[in-house]
Amino acid sequence: MKGDLFSSRHMVRAATEPGMSVENAKCLRYTVDGEMYARQGAMVAHRGDLRFERKGQGVGGMLKRAVTGEGLPLMAVRGRGEVWLAHEAQNCFVVELEPGDRFTVGGRHVLCFDPSLSYEIRTVKGSGITAGGLFNSVFSGSGRLGLVCDGEPLVIPVSAEQPVYVDTDAVVGWSEALETSLHRSQSIGSMLRGGSGEAVQLMLRGEGVVVVRPSELTQHKPQQH
Repeated sequence: MKGDLFSSRHMVRAATEPGMSVENAKCLRYTVDGEMYARQGAMVAHRGDLRFERKGQGVGGMLKRAVTGEGLPLMAVRGRGEVWLAHEAQNCFVVELEPGDRFTVGGRHVLCFDPSLSYEIRTVKGSGITAGGLFNSVFSGSGRLGLVCDGEPLVIPVSAEQPVYVDTDAVVGWSEALETSLHRSQSIGSMLRGGSGEAVQLMLRGEGVVVVRPSELTQHKPQQH
């Protein structure tokens, strides 16, 4: 068989190292030798001797809850082999955490992560009830975290002198050391008259970065069975 489909652009390359790597813009590959964790349903292909285990209540003591505020069911992948992971053809990225790093991310953006990373679910400080609780997943330790995002993300530096204001439906994640609070950009009177539609943002201040996707969250229609 011939054709562009079978060109080197689409052909899977041989794994060069264990663990997580970028296969292409829409897919991550994980070479498993032991175990790893991923979003349920994210597997698009695998080979080797691998077992997939749904974890409704978390994996041991590390996954304290299997479902984040954004609704992220997780699975453990165990054995030896390769697994390819993707989610709704979103762009994929790898964040490498080093000892001392802490990164907070919306659960809907998590694709997979190394078992060496610690994980806990927290309410974003300063978000209150207005932001729907705004639960995020805080990762720390040493290892790789695979993320998905609609489009090419923006990584914006944050400083104490220049805080950044982000739409809560567009933010992907940020350095955990940043201070967070809600910010109203218009008066109550303006809101009652219709306003701009961007009445409340999340303000981040301190030293670090915030990652924003170039679109607001879209609501998915429920599946028909």
